[in-house]
Amino acid sequence: MGELLVTYLVVVFGLGLLARLLRLPPLIGYLGAGFLLHAIGVAELSALPMLADLGVALMLFAIGLHLDLRVLLRVEVWLTAGAHMLAMTVIGAVFLAVLGLVGLAGPEPLHKLLELALVLSFSSTIMVLKVLADRDDEQSLYGRICIGVLIMQDVIAVVLIAVSTGSAPNPWSLGLLVIVPVLVVITRRWHRLGDGDLGALFGLAMALVPGYALFEYLGLSGGLGSLLMGVILSKHTGADKLARTMFTLKELLLVCFFVEIGFEGVPTLRDVIDGLSLLLLLPVQAAVYWLLLWLLGLRNRTSVLASLLLANYSEFALILAAVGVQAGWLSTQWLNALVIAVTGGFILSSLSNPLATTFGTRLAMRLPKHAPDRLHRDDRPIDLANAEAVVLGMGRVGRMAYLQLRDVHGYRVLGVEHDAALVTTLRSHGFRVVEGDATDRDFWLRVREDAGVVVVVLAMPSQTANLGALGELRLVGGERPGRVIAAIAKYTEDVDEFERAGLSTVVHLYAGAGETLADRAAEARAEWSDGMPRSDG
Repeated sequence: MGELLVTYLVVVFGLGLLARLLRLPPLIGYLGAGFLLHAIGVAELSALPMLADLGVALMLFAIGLHLDLRVLLRVEVWLTAGAHMLAMTVIGAVFLAVLGLVGLAGPEPLHKLLELALVLSFSSTIMVLKVLADRDDEQSLYGRICIGVLIMQDVIAVVLIAVSTGSAPNPWSLGLLVIVPVLVVITRRWHRLGDGDLGALFGLAMALVPGYALFEYLGLSGGLGSLLMGVILSKHTGADKLARTMFTLKELLLVCFFVEIGFEGVPTLRDVIDGLSLLLLLPVQAAVYWLLLWLLGLRNRTSVLASLLLANYSEFALILAAVGVQAGWLSTQWLNALVIAVTGGFILSSLSNPLATTFGTRLAMRLPKHAPDRLHRDDRPIDLANAEAVVLGMGRVGRMAYLQLRDVHGYRVLGVEHDAALVTTLRSHGFRVVEGDATDRDFWLRVREDAGVVVVVLAMPSQTANLGALGELRLVGGERPGRVIAAIAKYTEDVDEFERAGLSTVVHLYAGAGETLADRAAEARAEWSDGMPRSDG
């Protein structure tokens, strides 16, 4: 057993690392590890299927922790997700039928073609969230649209998983109408457990006991139960912290899922051809996303970035396919073809969605544009409202810079922040803030009446974002005589990077904090000394 475990660790880690070095998602390496272990005759770990199921359950639990039902009510989310799924199911079924006619795939009945096409209409949650996190764009407009669409797809996928199992619910499942409200009440103070081992165990227990195990016992989808437990906890303080605490465990268990896929069988040449043929649907998928978002009034850049990011196949395709094989409505041949298609989709998505958004921006500039009055309300021109100073990024550093410029130096200040919730909060506290992404060239092109701005502060938390904003500002002619551009930097190498970019006004965050701390300590000591009684001698 020990030797078998060592073999698994070496192969899985080695191929995951190789994928990372090739700038591909490690997930591709994990899939390859499963195929390789199966091909060389290594026995499957007896616990692997159970660990794989737990990984899927925890992934759904994590989705529930971030699920905000209000996001799903936005028309650009539910209409885009629903219309795209319907369109790609029809287009995909026709495409699969054509493949069967030309001999590139086996002929299948219509209902199976529709099921396969529906599975292929989903986009990868793992891939999209990873790119958004790397870009620090989760709260940008296109990022919020992508996340909303993914949540809609994930919920539908969970329902499909439940339906695909084909088991009738237990009559006792009606008891959930009582159990769920009780859980909502008794878990209100769960965040007091903290984010240590006890907090992590609580999250694990919620996902797997009243979630996965109870729902399975009642004849429902265990994954649906895990998702629901996440939704219950998402309404209370500490949900984000719990998601971060359980992130590593969830990722490790998901590795088991992707490794287990390889033990379904090594793809044949026919599987590879079928899988690669399915990649021809990805440009169509991207085009349908773009068209839907464009028709809803989103700018080209927003529509293009969202479309490129969503143009891939979901890991849920593998989950649904694995369920389909077990339920008997899908052949192992299609599971292997889908593995090739998902893997190839991840590779193409990695290439079309680099860290910088320059490619998407350039592509957007070649497409037809909307008239300003027909744009979506979140994508319309921005008025700087006679501001003299603009602070880009209204986190803690940005807010302090805003207050210092306004209260000490007397400037008319405007903040720019891409987090809609933070914008609302700041406005309620008296800050003048507009919602926008300062790394977006179209943001600067949308700005009106900026001639009076004499100070621009780059205060976003990401060095990449600050450099991107500086580059976009220069490209639209924002670096003018008499206008000062200042930036915050976390590390010494970040300061050097700004200086190489020609920016002279840069403040090292930690050095500046140290200077302020020393000044405050000295001032406090001086005040204490001044208040001490003086001796006559």
